[in-house]
Amino acid sequence: MLLIDKEHIWHPYTSIIDPLPVYLVESANGCKIRLEDGRELVDGMSSWWAAVHGYNHPVLNDAAQRQLTKMSHVMFGGITHNPAISLTEQLLKILPKSLDKIFYCDSGSVSVEVAMKMAIQYCKAKAFLGCEQFKDKSLFATIRGGYHGDTWNAMSVCDPVNGMHSLFGESLKPQLFCDLNRIEELFVNMSHKIAAFIVEPVVQGAGGMTFYDPSHLVKLRELCNRYDVLLILDEIATGFGRTGEMFASEHAGVVSDILCIGKALTGGYMSLAATVTNSNVANTICSGEAPLFMHGPTFMANPLACAVASASVKLLLESNWRERVVFIEQFLKRELMVCASLDCVEDVRVFGAIGVVELKRAVDMKKIQAAFVERGVWLRPFGKLVYLMPPFIISEQELSMLTDSIYDVLNKSLF
Repeated sequence: MLLIDKEHIWHPYTSIIDPLPVYLVESANGCKIRLEDGRELVDGMSSWWAAVHGYNHPVLNDAAQRQLTKMSHVMFGGITHNPAISLTEQLLKILPKSLDKIFYCDSGSVSVEVAMKMAIQYCKAKAFLGCEQFKDKSLFATIRGGYHGDTWNAMSVCDPVNGMHSLFGESLKPQLFCDLNRIEELFVNMSHKIAAFIVEPVVQGAGGMTFYDPSHLVKLRELCNRYDVLLILDEIATGFGRTGEMFASEHAGVVSDILCIGKALTGGYMSLAATVTNSNVANTICSGEAPLFMHGPTFMANPLACAVASASVKLLLESNWRERVVFIEQFLKRELMVCASLDCVEDVRVFGAIGVVELKRAVDMKKIQAAFVERGVWLRPFGKLVYLMPPFIISEQELSMLTDSIYDVLNKSLF
């Protein structure tokens, strides 16, 4: 099986000529991944930040199985179904009150694409309705160090220098980037060109796992209001409790015009995301020259995914997720901070259920991955970063295995 994989399957962010080793998974349960050879690994990644309830959860399994007996999929054009309606009811309980128009899509990256299309159609509609200040608004602004997905327009608002998409820079539409302390300057000079400002609130994910003060979001919201610029918040990685609030923007008390959610939406069971907006944006788009929103994924609002997502959101709301995130945060602050004493470490930082060890040089992925697997943990570092985003249900013993392994591997320079 592994030979077929090596010869024919192209894995993410790797070479088809000289691929990184992969580990054959037989099953997963709770916070552990079981390999085909019988070894068990404590998962510190929540399956790329999505499996907040762990694996093989009976409530989510039951939701999927019950939905499968009815239908796994039906097109959403001209049809609706109870799983989508039930999920909408669940989301409206946790979303800001003004964000009540939900567009379901395939993945987090696609939700960013949809958000950007919404912003462009909004500005075109405003210009059509006689608002002259919107006629030249076609660009997007963001802060440096961000990451918003791998699809085409999403790449254009990822960091153009240090991000993973610099290879495509000459082919992408140039957007506007600034440092956190230069946002107002950008608005003063370029607001007449900016359709929307897109940002990951408080925590920047795959662009560098950096945290910033929520007060910057407060200032950004005020500037967007002042200069007629839409605010898009990308909560794909930070939504559903990861930072200690249901959405990271709650740390600043800020509500966006457009919100992107995904990843933990289904508890990691399958791909589903949503782009959420308010009545002003939605009604304006539908009052323009082209009064239809021009997007419609084949698997939009997939009933199976919606059923599991509805069960996942309900499960989260009925759990003690907030206390669990506080527990994880306190544990990581205590146990991960010892890595700061190591010569190879540049910085250690923790926010909510996120722990980051930043190194002074990039890791050797082949060596460090093998070293972690040998110690019975699953971590997926990138660049100079070794980080944790464990499931909320993780035990203290499992967390200890993760933090002890990180210290041990870095202390022995096994990377």
